[in-house]
Amino acid sequence: MSWTDERVETLKKMWGEGQSASQIAKELGGVTRNAVIGKVHRLGLSNRAGSTAPAPEKKAAKPASKKAATKPADKVVEVTVAPRKPIVPAGQPLPPQPSANEISPETLASVREVEKGAKKISLMELTERTCKWPVGDPATEDFWFCGLAVQQGKPYCEAHVSVAFQPMSNRRDRRR
Repeated sequence: MSWTDERVETLKKMWGEGQSASQIAKELGGVTRNAVIGKVHRLGLSNRAGSTAPAPEKKAAKPASKKAATKPADKVVEVTVAPRKPIVPAGQPLPPQPSANEISPETLASVREVEKGAKKISLMELTERTCKWPVGDPATEDFWFCGLAVQQGKPYCEAHVSVAFQPMSNRRDRRR
C-alpha cells in the first residue's frame, strides 16, 4: 500500500474531523492504525488537543447517595518537592560541594599534629601495619602516606580512623 495524494487527503480530512486512527485505517483499507498515526506525525498534523472538534457529551451525573453525602471529606496532603540542582554545562567547573565528612576543628587540629609526626612513607613502603592515609597531591613529589601504626582491623592510624569512619547516627543527622 502506498500513500497516494487521494489517500493522504482522506486521512487529513478524517483526522481534522476528529476521527480515530482506527476509524481512518478501516476507511482507507489496507493500512493499520499505527501506519495512520505514523503518517499523521510525518505530516505534522495537530495532535487535536485543542481542536475544534466537538467533545463527546458527558451524561448527567446521578444524584449522590445518602452514604456519599455523610462521607468525610478527603484529607489534603501537602507535598514538597526539593529544588533541583542546577545543571553545569560541560567544560565549566563544578560549584563547591558540601563535604561528606564535616570534620570538627578539634579533630582536624589533632590530625594535623599527628601528621607532623608521621613517618611519611611512599607507596612502595606501605604494609598491612602502616597507615595508608594519603597526604598531598599524588602528582607532586611532596605526596606521602602517614605510615604510623594502624588501628586493628582498619587501614588507618587512630587519628585518621576518627576522620574516615564516623558513627552512623552522626552521618544520618547531618543529612537532615
